[in-house]
Amino acid sequence: MNVMTATGRRKTAIAQVRLTPGAGKVTVNSLPIEEYFPIALSRLEALRPLTVAKLEGSFDISIKVNGGGKNGQAGAVRLGISRALVEYNETLRPALHSAGFMTRDPRMVERKKYGQKKARKRFQFSKR
Repeated sequence: MNVMTATGRRKTAIAQVRLTPGAGKVTVNSLPIEEYFPIALSRLEALRPLTVAKLEGSFDISIKVNGGGKNGQAGAVRLGISRALVEYNETLRPALHSAGFMTRDPRMVERKKYGQKKARKRFQFSKR
């Protein structure tokens, strides 16, 4: 039984994905995906690589995800599933890459600077 594993990251979220040939059961942190991602848009976003590769329902997917918020976690899961699918079948790479699923989103939160309210917002300036 061949198991494909991959890691996906987005913002501060990290997802470890395990793909096993099966009936299409998806668990995230040992919960069904419907419970973990109650918003349908997040679920669709996370499982879009399977739709693009036309492989829905052919793998059991076990995901461990931590860090970040639900949106970032869904993005991390998407990248992890994409990488695992490419490990399963290298010919899927062009389709997944053209859909933008093989690229790690490099955008991170900018750090707060000293003497300022946030990363770029400053305290109100008073001339007098």
